[in-house]
Amino acid sequence: MPTHKIQSDGGPPIINLQLVPKLLAPLVNLWVPQAYVVSFKLETDENLLVSKARDALKKYKHKLVIANLLQTRRHKVTFVTIDDSFEISLTRDQTLSGIEIEDIIVSNVVLHHTDFIHCDQY
Repeated sequence: MPTHKIQSDGGPPIINLQLVPKLLAPLVNLWVPQAYVVSFKLETDENLLVSKARDALKKYKHKLVIANLLQTRRHKVTFVTIDDSFEISLTRDQTLSGIEIEDIIVSNVVLHHTDFIHCDQY
């Protein structure tokens, strides 16, 4: 860790980044193959949102992707399963009441997880 600030007369800093390893595949396939695993997909192109979420479901074999657009991430998400998708949006009243989209997301994930548990037992 440097003890002094970066001097600007040396030119702009060069920052090297490394990719973060994808952990979804080992999580689903090795560590907890029977778990109800949920991932998140953030996109900027609405035309790619559901298809990329479905691609992730096919690739990683998990149960649910919560997909959203950068532009509308605070008030609208799409829940995507391998054969279904539905959108959740905050109403104006919910927004004015201080309800956040995460509250609605958690409630819906709990419902999906409960259904998964009940279906998995039979």
